[in-house]
Amino acid sequence: MAENSGSILVVGGGISGLTTALEAAEVGYEVFLVEKNPYLGGRVAQLNQYFPKLCPPSCGLEINFRRIKENPRLKVLTLAEVEEVHGKPGSYDVNVRLHPRYVNENCTCCGECETVCETEMSNEFNFGMNRIKGAHLPFEMAFPARYLLSPRIIGTEDAKRCKDVCKYDAIDLDMEAKTMNLKVGAIVWATGWEPYDASRIDNLGFGRYPNIITNMMMERLASPSGPTRGKILRPSDDKEPESIAFVQCAGSRDENHLPYCSYVCCMASLKQATYIREQHPNAKVHIFYIDVRAPGQRYEKFYKTIKADENVVLIKGKVAEVQDAGNGDVTVVAENAVTGEKISQTVQMAVLATGMQPTAAARKLPAGELRYNADGFVINDFKKGGMFAAGCANKPADVVSSNQNATGMALKAIQTLKG
Repeated sequence: MAENSGSILVVGGGISGLTTALEAAEVGYEVFLVEKNPYLGGRVAQLNQYFPKLCPPSCGLEINFRRIKENPRLKVLTLAEVEEVHGKPGSYDVNVRLHPRYVNENCTCCGECETVCETEMSNEFNFGMNRIKGAHLPFEMAFPARYLLSPRIIGTEDAKRCKDVCKYDAIDLDMEAKTMNLKVGAIVWATGWEPYDASRIDNLGFGRYPNIITNMMMERLASPSGPTRGKILRPSDDKEPESIAFVQCAGSRDENHLPYCSYVCCMASLKQATYIREQHPNAKVHIFYIDVRAPGQRYEKFYKTIKADENVVLIKGKVAEVQDAGNGDVTVVAENAVTGEKISQTVQMAVLATGMQPTAAARKLPAGELRYNADGFVINDFKKGGMFAAGCANKPADVVSSNQNATGMALKAIQTLKG
């Protein structure tokens, strides 16, 4: 390839990465999309519904996956991680590590390998709320639509059983990790976010009491493809909860954890209140908040609709503690910021609205020239160009904002190629 490459590398296959890659590829540029997971879709793939329309994300992802299939300029690499980046704007040399899937393109997703596999492990996609086989499809809508074998079963009888049962010669136990080199002119880092670790917030009881879950765990419980096939049940006894508390800013706006507002948590909890009200019409929902962030007319309208529900009570007050109340119930302790009184509300289940932390906060990206703020978000240098952060790699954002930002970063990458 020429020294000044006309190609673009997008790192991260979530909604921001998908949008950036597709926008650039559809106007004629060669794009490499690198994703560390065995599937595309990122955090959006784990959601049950978007707010405020309350539609499933599967429809939007399916459209993007079809666009990928129809565009020969876009090359997708899953189970892949960027190891090194060298060069300058317009000419980058990138080493990418490809991890083995042990399943090739012959896979038809028949599921026979999963049936004969005996090894089980925690399902990270569902935040450990159920178990999966050592041979599995990551989730029902996974793209690429191809099974994978966990490295844990390679070299075991389980792996041999999987290979023997496959009718399509799709299982290759000799696959090995390899490194490939890419020459690109611009790089967009769409590395997304991680839910803040709720077990680090000692006073809120996550990990000690089974009926305290996080907001992302609630998304998986409510999803038809989730561990309970969409039924919202208490983890301890599979009981339909009659009362639920949402604890806002769990770790956010807290100098001991995340000092910033994570932007989406308020709307996510309001959305999840609709999940509860739809499935359990008589359930009482208590939302403890510091401030409600519902930016824009549509979000404000959605907030007012939820607020008008007589079974939803919003309490302005930061939660001080979540305690064990016996029989699996928990008591949420807070001070009402309006009346000044101390509140102790006992509920059958609590949901912690944990904030979003950039993936780069825990592990810096393998490009020395990138700059970060104190919270781990990448600071874009538009004057220098060459490398850009999109979506939640740059700042907390919802899906709509991430899509808009990603489109802009695709343009910035193209401008780098144009000099």
